[in-house]
Amino acid sequence: MPHTQSPARLFTPILIGGSIILMINFALRASFGVFQIPIAETFGWPRAEFSLAIAIQNLAWGIGQPLFGALAERWGDRWAIILGAAMYSLGMVMSAMATTPEAMQLWEIAVGFGIAGTGFGVILAIVGRAASDENRSLALGIATAAGSAGQVIGAPLAEGLMAFMPWQQVFLVFAALIMTVLLFLPMLRSTRPASRAELEESMGSVLRRAFTDPSYLMIFAGFFSCGYQLAFITAHFPAMVTEMCGPIAPDGGLAALGITSTSALGAVAISVIGMANIAGSILAGWLGKRYTRKYLLAAIYTLRTIISAWFILTPITPVTVLVFSLSMGALWLATVPLTSGLVAYIYGLRYMGTLYGFVFLSHQLGSFLGVWLGGKLYDIYGDYTIVWWVGVGVGAFSALIHLPIREAPSLIAPRPAAA
Repeated sequence: MPHTQSPARLFTPILIGGSIILMINFALRASFGVFQIPIAETFGWPRAEFSLAIAIQNLAWGIGQPLFGALAERWGDRWAIILGAAMYSLGMVMSAMATTPEAMQLWEIAVGFGIAGTGFGVILAIVGRAASDENRSLALGIATAAGSAGQVIGAPLAEGLMAFMPWQQVFLVFAALIMTVLLFLPMLRSTRPASRAELEESMGSVLRRAFTDPSYLMIFAGFFSCGYQLAFITAHFPAMVTEMCGPIAPDGGLAALGITSTSALGAVAISVIGMANIAGSILAGWLGKRYTRKYLLAAIYTLRTIISAWFILTPITPVTVLVFSLSMGALWLATVPLTSGLVAYIYGLRYMGTLYGFVFLSHQLGSFLGVWLGGKLYDIYGDYTIVWWVGVGVGAFSALIHLPIREAPSLIAPRPAAA
């Protein structure tokens, strides 16, 4: 009798392979904030120009997410990942060759679509379908944490490479690195099938049902602030720390660790956020199995709001930067396993990639606004204070809008009766 893998097994090849792909994806994506100042100095661009390129990248990522989710569900997960990796790599190569803001902004569209094809929407759907019911929330948390692990190494890797080569060559190195995700496609060999009733329901029917459901619309709206906050911090926090943080004492503990400048501290801050979120994402996945997800999400957004308000009201020093990075990092992607798990719990697994993809579009609309507004208001006012307070406000909004969500699989439409 052939051996059958126990459905209760947590660390499957699918989870491991998907986690590695997310790690590589996020290592590159999380590094873009490190390039803000070098690119502006190379061409003499205002801060808003490269900020708009990153904002367009985030918007393309959001638009691409439901498209790649639908592609994966129609033609297969592997084809979506292959196309995503190719677009990611092409976008990085062409961005390295760009010499005008318009060219940079154009090719970041390809990067954004590439992130979508190798990112959360496709990979979490694969992981979610493959996991058993008892392990799904934790598996989604582990895969999300893998993205944070990539964030730990991405910004310092970019900073370290730029010590030896210009930023254009770093982009080319990253273009080659993203193609290595194709080596892990054999690990994504199969997924756990959806129920028969889910297989019988068309994608159009599921989408109509979702977009007429107030709970789905509240999930959609609530994810906006997550994108705003995360994208703004990823794109602008290194530059913000470089310019607004107090000096690093030459005989202090940070200098002993090799952090001798605020620019280095800015890159390390992104890594600290990623390290803290490895634990935070896994914990969120574990809690999502035991407690009501909507209340966990409301609590996360409330804590983000409090932490962000504290940071901007406190003089920015190396200590407050690291405290903020640790505390915000613990909440950073903790929303992802809970939000994706909520979608799967209410609507089932068959079209999880597409449904979560549309929710993620809201996340990326927030990302676009956070990145673009950060650069625009910086050029007008010379600092990031106003755009930071906007992030505090939208975080409070998200905390409130999750509370009325009806978290119950009974929201699924009645299944067709047997003939």
